Amino acid sequence: MVELKSVGITGIGSYLPEKILTNFDLEKIVDTSDEWIRTRTGVQERRIAGENEACSDLAIKASIKALEDAKVNPEDLDLIIVSTITPDFAFPATAALVQDRLGAKNAAAFDLEAACSGLVYALVTGSNFIATGMYKKVLVIGSEVLSKITDWKDRNTCVLFGDGASAIVLEEVEKGYGIKSYDLGSDGSGGHTLDQPGGGSRNPASKETVENRMHYLKMKGQDVFKFAIKALPETSVKTLERVGMVPDDVDLFVPHQANFRIISSAAKRLKVPVSKFFINLEKYGNTSSASIGIALDEAVKKGEIKRDDNIMLVGFGAGLTYASCLLKWSRRIKHV
Repeated sequence: MVELKSVGITGIGSYLPEKILTNFDLEKIVDTSDEWIRTRTGVQERRIAGENEACSDLAIKASIKALEDAKVNPEDLDLIIVSTITPDFAFPATAALVQDRLGAKNAAAFDLEAACSGLVYALVTGSNFIATGMYKKVLVIGSEVLSKITDWKDRNTCVLFGDGASAIVLEEVEKGYGIKSYDLGSDGSGGHTLDQPGGGSRNPASKETVENRMHYLKMKGQDVFKFAIKALPETSVKTLERVGMVPDDVDLFVPHQANFRIISSAAKRLKVPVSKFFINLEKYGNTSSASIGIALDEAVKKGEIKRDDNIMLVGFGAGLTYASCLLKWSRRIKHV
C-alpha cells in the first residue's frame, strides 16, 4: 500500500474589486438601514465587481498573487480547480479560461460547484491528487461575482453579498503538516432554500423566467440560518474527532463569512471564545466560495497564523452543503 503524502498550502492570494458599496449606499437603493443590516448580519460594506469584470478576471488576479507567494510558475501546475456559482459561462469551465490566461499549459482544469462550501471541497479534492502522487502542484480558486445574480430589489438578500476571489497553491509539505483531516457533507432536501431557479435545464431562459426574476439568487433566510448554526459546529467536531482532537486544540477557526450571528452561535456550541474565529465579513459581506480563502489570506498577512498552528477551515452553503478541513500550518519546503 502506497503511503499518502502530506499536502499543505504553500501559497495564497486574494483579490477584492475596488468599488465599495456601503450600507448607507444601500439605504438609497432599497428599504433598509445601516443599523438593520449591521445588527442582523454584521456586514458594513461589500466590494462590487466592475461592469466588465467576470469571474475569471477576479480569479486570475488572486491566482497570480498565490503563485508568486508559492514561487510556482504557471507552467508547472498540474491541475486548476475553480469553485464558483457565478462562472463566466455555463460552459466552458471557468477553470479552463483561467488555465489559458495564466499560461498553465500543462494543467488539467475543471470547475466545482458547492457554493459557499466550495473552496473547502476544492481544497480536499485537489489535495488528494497530490497525496496519491498523481500530481505535484495544484491551484485551487474560489471566485464569485454575486452582484451579477443579486436582485437589488430584494432587501433581504441584496444586503448580504459581495464579490471577490481567493486562490491557494497546494503542494507536498513536511510529514505531519498540512491537511490532517476533513469532513464533507450535504443535505439535498434543503436545496430549495438557497438557489437560482432560472437558467438551467429545469427552467431554461425565457421571457417568463426573466419577467419572474428567476435568474436572481433566492434565499429562505431563516431556513438557511437554522441549518448553518448546526452544520458549522457539527462538521468541525467530526473533522477533529477523526484525529483525536477537540475544539480547544484549534488555534484559529476560519469560517465562511456569512453572518456574525451564525459564527458566534457556532463558537458557543463548540464552547470556544468567538475570538478564536477570524472574522472580516464586516468589510466584504458574503463572497460565497471566495470567503474562506479571502479570510485565510488576510489572517496570514496579519500574522495571526504561525507555524505549528492548527487551523480549521469550515463552511456551509447552497445544496445544502457543509465542509470542514483541519490543517497544521507549515512554511513551504524546498522541492528537489
